[in-house]
Amino acid sequence: MGDIVSKFGGSSVAEAVQIRKIESIIHSDPRRRYIVVSAPGKRDAKDEKITDLLYTCQSLSVQGKPFDEPFGTVCDRFMRIDRELETSSGVQNWMQEIRDQLVAGASADLAASRGEYLCARLLATYLKATFVDAAEIIRLNGNDSVDESTYELTANRLTKPGIYVIPGFYGATLTGEVKTFSRGGSDITGALVASAVQAEMYENWTDVSGLLMADPQIVSNPRPMAEVTYREIRELSFMGAKVFHEEAILPVYKQRIPINIRNTNKPEDPGTMIRAKRDAELQSIAGVAGRNGLGLLYLEKFLLHKEPHYRSKIFEILKDQGVDWQWERAGIDSIAVVLSEGQLADKQGLLTNIIEEELQPDHLEILRNMSIVAVVGEGISEQSGFVAGLLLLLSEKKIKIRLIDEGSSKITVHFLVHSKDFQRTVKTIYSAIG
Repeated sequence: MGDIVSKFGGSSVAEAVQIRKIESIIHSDPRRRYIVVSAPGKRDAKDEKITDLLYTCQSLSVQGKPFDEPFGTVCDRFMRIDRELETSSGVQNWMQEIRDQLVAGASADLAASRGEYLCARLLATYLKATFVDAAEIIRLNGNDSVDESTYELTANRLTKPGIYVIPGFYGATLTGEVKTFSRGGSDITGALVASAVQAEMYENWTDVSGLLMADPQIVSNPRPMAEVTYREIRELSFMGAKVFHEEAILPVYKQRIPINIRNTNKPEDPGTMIRAKRDAELQSIAGVAGRNGLGLLYLEKFLLHKEPHYRSKIFEILKDQGVDWQWERAGIDSIAVVLSEGQLADKQGLLTNIIEEELQPDHLEILRNMSIVAVVGEGISEQSGFVAGLLLLLSEKKIKIRLIDEGSSKITVHFLVHSKDFQRTVKTIYSAIG
């Protein structure tokens, strides 16, 4: 059996009682040898995020202003965890080092990374594990992409027996300067480590028992996904679902390492398993998600398909006006293009004039306040009458569908509706699949 990489998010390391749960989880399975941690998260709504406080410290320092108050809050958080765990980890000395770095003009990336750095050092001391600084094993190129040397550096450093603790969220440039990932980047660190050590599984521990089939702010008590594929996750993420950091999928996808989303507070729950393949017969649909803030450009012209390069002309006009398009669907005499509405605010009239002049359509309209709702599942293409059934349900709810598109992936169906019908559409579709 292979080893497991376990990444613990901010809620899992927010305070000493949570870290004790981590200890129990790690020791319950000897395969859990590689531990990646975020900075301590909020304990309650009144807490400020450690990373935000560190950004503030750095900003004040470079302005020559005192940063005692926010830095003191960071110190208090770590000192309290250290005290309650009875680790005597030397956190005071580490905090002094960081303060000295800030005074000396530390970069925003270095400052922001110290939450993860401190948390990993403290946890390694508590677990009597080996601490490995992410800056020593994760290399980033000038365009912030992961350098291939990362995998060899990581694999070579994590060869000895025992447990390793690695801070998430950052690495270093090829010249050795600390560089952070985007927010949520600790997921990326975990995936990189999992790929480097060729782990059997990558566990992502958080405060929920897996991924949900719909947004709980729209659908009451949506069911968790037992299994979902990488493709389904990518589709749901693109459609706005808060599922998993997309950049964290690629390193494990390449080696087909499964990802298990688990709950630190309920470790007995199986969570959600993300795999390359799954049995769609057991659950044909993965979930439903959607995006607001869209517009629709709809153009009709007889014999449009014979117009040379008409599609490229439309997209060139949109590009010239700085308007992004999401997807499009074309017929013989028509084309519909879904746009980012925010970019249309002061350009709708200009776009209309340019298109009218260059393409001379029989009919042209731009609709605002639109939303896309997508239903995603590996089993969609095998379900006869699935889309027709959803259309009947939506019709019964008097929801007008402006556009339907069955994605090229064959696992997604998109419905374009007015934004006022967005939540009702999500609820209606979920009632059919949940």
